[in-house]
Amino acid sequence: METLVVTLVIALLVIVIIAKTAVVVPQQMAFIVERLGKFSGTLHAGFHILIPFLDQIRYKHNLKEIAVDVAEQVCITCDNVQVTVDGVLYMQTIDPKLASYGVSNFMFAITQLAQTTLRSEIGKIELDRTFEERGTINKSVVEELDKATGPWGVKVLRYEIKNITPPRDVLAAMEKQMRAEREKRAAILTSEGERDAAINLAEGRKQQTIKESEANRQLQINEAEGAASAILARADATADGIRKVADAIKQAGGPEAVQLRVAEHYIDAFANLAKTNNTMIVPSNVSDVASVIATAMSAAKRVS
Repeated sequence: METLVVTLVIALLVIVIIAKTAVVVPQQMAFIVERLGKFSGTLHAGFHILIPFLDQIRYKHNLKEIAVDVAEQVCITCDNVQVTVDGVLYMQTIDPKLASYGVSNFMFAITQLAQTTLRSEIGKIELDRTFEERGTINKSVVEELDKATGPWGVKVLRYEIKNITPPRDVLAAMEKQMRAEREKRAAILTSEGERDAAINLAEGRKQQTIKESEANRQLQINEAEGAASAILARADATADGIRKVADAIKQAGGPEAVQLRVAEHYIDAFANLAKTNNTMIVPSNVSDVASVIATAMSAAKRVS
């Protein structure tokens, strides 16, 4: 019986020793080991053996990038408007030893520092610019935190503002302002459209007037050229006719033909003389056709 008790005690002691000496560190984790209360070393991923009762794991750190919510807080802008701002902070443990001994609680310290830095940055700008300057604010917060967290073994990767909430009365005023701005832009666009339309119509009328004047000018030119061509054609035809008549007169029997032609025209003219006028004056020898023909031929000879 005593032997069984001793065996059980020895087995229990072996189990305790193994539990105290054998340590398995998961991936992306780091354990801080202290020997008799003093820093001994950092255990990274893998299997490790400790000295029983002398070595002790004091701190365990996650080396992954972690996201920490920064509680919402009231900030005052440069134009004395209170806004409620919250965000999220991304950080990573770089040096487990400094993270263990550089600050008592680095996560609490970093979140508090992020809040104070955010209040300081918000206080530098006006309310209207807080929404458009998010990127600048985030960058400034990360730069300030990175300077402070270096001795703590923690790297602040980025900071993102989640919400910026002004008071209700300020939101109502901003909504009215945006509505007025939209109406202003709409009125400007409408007036510009009407102006462009009037300019286009005026330009169209101008081009139409120019085209019509050019067309009228070209029409007059064409009509003048046509009239001139017609006059020249008639003059050429008349000249050709006269030349042909002159050539015909020079041939044999030409004078007799001219006399006959003059007699015919004289008789026709005399027949139509009383049709157009009730009163007329005629020469005394109007019925003497021979004398009229002789007079016409004598005039023709003088001309030739």
